[in-house]
Amino acid sequence: MALVVLYIMLQRPFSSMTLQTDFILNRNSSRSLFLIHEHEEHFKRMNEDSLMHPPEFVIKPRSHTVWEKQCVRLHCTVSGWPDPRVVWYKNNVAIDPLANPGKYKLESRYNVHSLEINRCDFDDTAQYHASAMNSKGEQSAFASIVVKKGPVSEYGITFQTHIVDQFGVSFGREGETMSLGCTVIIYPALNRYQPEVEWYRDDVLLSPSKWTHMHWSGDRATLTLTHLNKEDEGLYTLRVTTKSGYETYSAYVFVRDADAEVEGAPGAPLDVRCLDANKDYIIVTWKQPAVDGGNSILGYFVDRCEVGTTHWIQCNDTPVKFARFPVTGLVEGRSYTFRVRAVNKSGMSRPSRVSEPVAAMDPADRARMRGTAAWMSDFTVEGVVPGRPLELQVTEATKNYVVLSWKPPGEKGLEGVMYYVEKVSCKQNILVNTEIPVKSPRFALFDLAEGKSYSFRVRCCNSAGVGEPSDPTEATTVGDKLDIPSAPGKVVPTRNTDTSVVVSWEASRDAKELVGYYIESSVVGSNVWEPCNNKPVNATRFICHGLMTGETYVFRVRAVNAAGLSQFSPESEPVEVKAAIASPAPPYGITVLECVRDSMVLAWKQPNFIGGADITGYFVDYREVIDGVPGKWHEANIRAVSERAYRVSDLKENKKYQFQVRAANMAGVGIPSLPSNTFLCEEWTIAVPGPPHDLQIREVRSDSLVLLWKPPVYQGRDPVNVVFTCDTKGETYVFRVRAQNKAGVGNTSDVTEPVPAVTKPGSKEIVVDVDDDGIISLNFECCDMTPDSKFVWSKNYEEISDASRLTVETKGNKSKAVFKTPGEEDVGIYSCLVTHTDGASASYTLSEEELKRLLEISHDHKFPIIPLKSELAVELLEKGKVRFWLQAEKISPNGKVDYIFNDNAVSQGEMNFDKNTGVIEMIMESLTPADEGTYTFQLQDGKATNQSSLVLIGDGKFCHTTNKERKAASPHFIEYLGYEVTPECCNVLTTLHLNDVFVFVFAANSSTPLKVTSTDEGIRLYTFVSYYNDLLQVTWHYKDSAIAFSDRIKSGVVGEQLWLQISEPTEKDMGKYAIEFNDGKGGLRRTLELSGQDRARVAGGLPDVVTIQEGKALNLTCNISGNPVPEVTWLKNDREITSDEHCILKFESGKFASFTITGVNTSDSGKYSILVKNKYGTESGDFTVSVFIPDEAGGKKK
Repeated sequence: MALVVLYIMLQRPFSSMTLQTDFILNRNSSRSLFLIHEHEEHFKRMNEDSLMHPPEFVIKPRSHTVWEKQCVRLHCTVSGWPDPRVVWYKNNVAIDPLANPGKYKLESRYNVHSLEINRCDFDDTAQYHASAMNSKGEQSAFASIVVKKGPVSEYGITFQTHIVDQFGVSFGREGETMSLGCTVIIYPALNRYQPEVEWYRDDVLLSPSKWTHMHWSGDRATLTLTHLNKEDEGLYTLRVTTKSGYETYSAYVFVRDADAEVEGAPGAPLDVRCLDANKDYIIVTWKQPAVDGGNSILGYFVDRCEVGTTHWIQCNDTPVKFARFPVTGLVEGRSYTFRVRAVNKSGMSRPSRVSEPVAAMDPADRARMRGTAAWMSDFTVEGVVPGRPLELQVTEATKNYVVLSWKPPGEKGLEGVMYYVEKVSCKQNILVNTEIPVKSPRFALFDLAEGKSYSFRVRCCNSAGVGEPSDPTEATTVGDKLDIPSAPGKVVPTRNTDTSVVVSWEASRDAKELVGYYIESSVVGSNVWEPCNNKPVNATRFICHGLMTGETYVFRVRAVNAAGLSQFSPESEPVEVKAAIASPAPPYGITVLECVRDSMVLAWKQPNFIGGADITGYFVDYREVIDGVPGKWHEANIRAVSERAYRVSDLKENKKYQFQVRAANMAGVGIPSLPSNTFLCEEWTIAVPGPPHDLQIREVRSDSLVLLWKPPVYQGRDPVNVVFTCDTKGETYVFRVRAQNKAGVGNTSDVTEPVPAVTKPGSKEIVVDVDDDGIISLNFECCDMTPDSKFVWSKNYEEISDASRLTVETKGNKSKAVFKTPGEEDVGIYSCLVTHTDGASASYTLSEEELKRLLEISHDHKFPIIPLKSELAVELLEKGKVRFWLQAEKISPNGKVDYIFNDNAVSQGEMNFDKNTGVIEMIMESLTPADEGTYTFQLQDGKATNQSSLVLIGDGKFCHTTNKERKAASPHFIEYLGYEVTPECCNVLTTLHLNDVFVFVFAANSSTPLKVTSTDEGIRLYTFVSYYNDLLQVTWHYKDSAIAFSDRIKSGVVGEQLWLQISEPTEKDMGKYAIEFNDGKGGLRRTLELSGQDRARVAGGLPDVVTIQEGKALNLTCNISGNPVPEVTWLKNDREITSDEHCILKFESGKFASFTITGVNTSDSGKYSILVKNKYGTESGDFTVSVFIPDEAGGKKK
């Protein structure tokens, strides 16, 4: 008899719907009533308690005996309803994996529960038990683990495994191929024995695939990543297991994004997976990329490709922001792969790595294909209407879809069941059946109105009928229920290595379904952020590799889940990238240097490892030893001592003591050394000296080295001298030192560590240099610098602390010691030691002869002279012309010459300068009495200068003077050149005699006008003469009376300058001054009226140095005084400059001189001067302009 079931949905509240809304239509009404009655009776018999039962261990954990450093795993299988909760205990204490990261690993899958203990040690020997608990009861199962010391020995063989030639932290880019490999040495080597070689990524065992190839050659393990993607980023571990245990090695692999196909496009998504698969939809999930290309990601496109084809189809028309998407429109039974692309306003990213293939079919069908019926139950009753589904809940809700899940009913008959999902809009209160039969207890509903609220329930049916509906869900509003996580908290960076930093942060609060975190770094001041990882990390601590040594970085972190990326955390404090510091290793080699009745002087050697930071001091402990039994340790010093020797006081005479020493640095105090030998505290009375101590070896070369030591603390009876000896071991030497006095030779010092007599590659020597400015410096370069290395300069092997004689300049791996005013006190041995290196050092001996040579070079560099082939000479040409000329040995094309007559530049006449031959000449048409005076050629070629002069005196004679020697003789005129007019109208030369004999030149006739200038003490009146002789009589006059000289008024001669100095002048000193020369034929007087008028002065306003950024405007103003108003001249590098559009020079109101550069550039750097002059004197003011470019590292100055 056919049975028809019809659902009639009444418009009444969802909660009041009961089975009474079901009507069963049948031709036989009595049969219908019977079925309804039987259905009701069945549900009366069925109740929740009949399905529930306490936990039961199907498989119990078993005990293990393992060797230390091995891994062990306990596992068990538990049944029960409701699903039991399993907790593992060690000696009745619950195990918390977070309390011991990496030690324990707990897993629970498909009612199989496991506890894995990593690298067992003796403390892991204990009784363990698993406790399973649900609402019906609790059961426990016990197992013991015994950890034994020593490796496993099989057939009398113990294998020793060493992993060498290891791969380091590696960096790759998407699309590239990378190989990781290590050499494995197993001893003893057996030909047919093969260890078990495994590779892990983030503690997950890797299997060979098209992405990963593994190879074992017998002594080398290699892992090849054929096509890098960001999914390949992580911690890779090689594990080699033998019968005697296992060894592991790990290093991190970073994978950067490939170059974007479109500039500014984001990076590719990663980790594409299929979360749920049914016959008509598959939920695809992925992780957002770390790089957004500089613009926010607008969303993602999902592509699918049917397995066996290469045609990709885009699944969504508009980008989705949520990192999950249900793909529909699939063909049942076919398999698909998926990929995802990100998009921002700049364009589309590269596609992600494709997912693993997945079939579009219901889980029940997939289980049936594997030979099991997913919907069959152990509790089956023939012809029974299924019960109500249990634990219905909304597992996922977005604006695109809602996913429901439930548990099958406890009793559902012998045949398979199907489900119907019902939904009701909370506002309309209308129940709607989706009319889609579902075989699996999980279903995704689409076509829901975003923003509306719905409740859902599920019915189960089979051929026997339709069961009761499940309890309805709470009202669910359609929309993204998963919120973007909050920003992580405080970020703390910590030094790790010279290329990495450990970054830790506070986790995001109340973050749901957190995928992980992305970390970014930026060099301070650059404002450029780079990702440190391209695959989210789940922890709150990460090691950022690939940083630049010595740079300072800041870090920030953001969290990610399927809803998107959080805001960035606050930036961390800056941290410099250099190796982390640790407390130093213990010192060693404790010896006694001196002993008296109640104290002993100890010495020790520096630790081999100082922890990456300079040792700041040492702490000494002592203990008394009575009958061979040591007592309690006592502190000998509360404050750290910097020397490696210390006197321990307050000891007891004739008692025995042991000592230990600890070293300290900025990281803390290290562990103590091993106890020293036992020493007896008794006064030394021996006549010979004690041992020297603190031996140090420096400047090791293939044929020499420098050995330093400190003299003995105990001198003995007489002063000591030192003898050292060495022992050879092949090409390696050890040294020891003994002190000797008149009584004999004392005990030897401790022996140094062996030193190979080899010049290390890259060793440099100290180089002496004299620069163009004459500065003498010692220069040393080190190729093995570390971030903590420092240059230490010493004189005679004592560190230089006084900077009065020289200054030290260090930049990068180069250091320079610059002498300020070199002199005899600077003679000595100069050495330079580089700390935190393998003994990089060198020395240079500055002897008196070497210092003299350097000073001569310095003088030549400071005051270079253009060499001359011939001094200034004169010759007569035809028609009465006169030629002045000289020849320089060598001059560059940039050389120039000034023609000077009586301190004034000559612009008239014919001037020629042949820079190829160095010949310089000036031709005058004729000579007249007005041409009496001094003719000078001033040469300049860069810094080099020279000049040569000739003096034309009153009798028509020439006196030859040069820059070096103005007393030298030169050719001169005996008689003036004359002419007369004859009837034939021709010029007749009367007489011309040139003589190489020196003729005395009367200085009086060559004296310049009397001038006045100011000095620090007062004022000075002066005149210059071309030649001065002690027989020349000079008298100074004031108001026609000879001046009586005193301490306030003095006269003198400096070179060719005759001067009168008036200190602290007053108004009484005003008046007429004169200097009178007596040349034997009569007197010559030069006079000067000294009145209240002022000489020219630069009153102030100019700085010494101006440092300015390129492109800025420079304006300087200074005050000028003087009466009459001075003339103002501006100079750059001793050459006159004029006002133009770039450099504007002004002199206003006779008081204010201004200097303006509208936009400075590097060519404006140099030395500038202002020269003010009036008839009472001249004065100058100097300043230096330095222009720098801001883009250059460190703001280098130009």
